[in-house]
Amino acid sequence: MTPRRLMRTAIAVACCLTAVVAAQELVLPVQPDSVKFAVFGDNGTGGTPQFEIARQLVSYHEKFPFNFVIMLGDNIYGSQDFSKKFEQPYKALLDAKVMFYAALGNHDDQNEKLYKPFNMSGKQYYTFKMNSVRFFALDSNYMDKAQLDWLEKELAASGSDWKIAFFHHPLYSTGKTHGSSVDLRKLLEPLFVKYDVSVVFAGHEHFYERLKPQQGIQYFISGAGGQLRSGDINRTEPMAVGFDQDQSFMLAEIVGKELFFQAITRGGKTVDKGTITQLEAHKVVASPVVTSTQAAPPPAQPTAVP
Repeated sequence: MTPRRLMRTAIAVACCLTAVVAAQELVLPVQPDSVKFAVFGDNGTGGTPQFEIARQLVSYHEKFPFNFVIMLGDNIYGSQDFSKKFEQPYKALLDAKVMFYAALGNHDDQNEKLYKPFNMSGKQYYTFKMNSVRFFALDSNYMDKAQLDWLEKELAASGSDWKIAFFHHPLYSTGKTHGSSVDLRKLLEPLFVKYDVSVVFAGHEHFYERLKPQQGIQYFISGAGGQLRSGDINRTEPMAVGFDQDQSFMLAEIVGKELFFQAITRGGKTVDKGTITQLEAHKVVASPVVTSTQAAPPPAQPTAVP
C-alpha cells in the first residue's frame, strides 16, 4: 500500500466510557432531509424476540421516522411463511410505508428475491440510492466473478458522497461460532478500499459488534434481529464494542458528512452509539461511545476464523 493510500485511509478513533443509555432514549439528531434508516439481520424466525424487536422499531419510528430498513440476511428461516416471519412482526412499519431492502443469507431461499416487499426486483444483488448515499446489497453466499465485475462497475460509476455495502457474512468478526469470512474479505475489501466505501454492515453472527476501522472502513455486525448466540464474542482484536446478551438492532442517520449510529436492545437500551465523520474521499474520523458494560478488549493480534 502506498504512503498516499495509507494517508487517505488513516482513522483517528476517540472513545470514552459511559453508562448504558436509558431505555427509549434517542441520541440521533433527527435532522430534516437526512437519510434515516434501521439495520438488522438474522431476524426471520417468527418467534417472540423478533416481535419484541419489531415493537421497539415501531416505538422508535415515532420519534425517529426512518423510511427504510436494510436487512442483512437470514430474513426467513425454514418454511417460507412470509406472513408469520415478516408481514405480521413489521405490519405497523409496512403500514407506515417503511421500505425494506433485503440481502440474502445462508438460511434464505433464493426465491426470496422475487418477494416484492424485500425490494430486490428479482436480483440477488443490486444497488439503490437515497439522497447522496448509495447502497450496495450483495449476495455473500455466491461471490462469483459476475457479481464482482458488477460491483466494480457500479462502485466506479457511483458519484455518491457515501457508499455503503451490506450483506450477510462479515469480513471481520470476533465470533466464536463463525468468525471472519477471510476468503470473502480477500475478494471484496480491495474493491471497497479502491472505490472509497465508508461503511459495511453484515449479519450471520447472532450478536452486535462494531469493529475497529480496517483500512479506512467502518464495519458493523447486526445479526441479532431475532436470533441470539449469548456469550459468543471472543472480545479480542479487532473488536471495538460487542454485545451478545440480548437481541438488538441499529438505527442510523446520515447528515452531510456525518453518520450517526445507535445500537439498541429489544428492551430499548442503547448499548453503543457514535458518529462517523467523512473528511475526504476515504478518510473518516470515528467518534464512538463505548458502553461501560462492553468496553473494548485489551490489545491482541487479530484472529481470523474460517
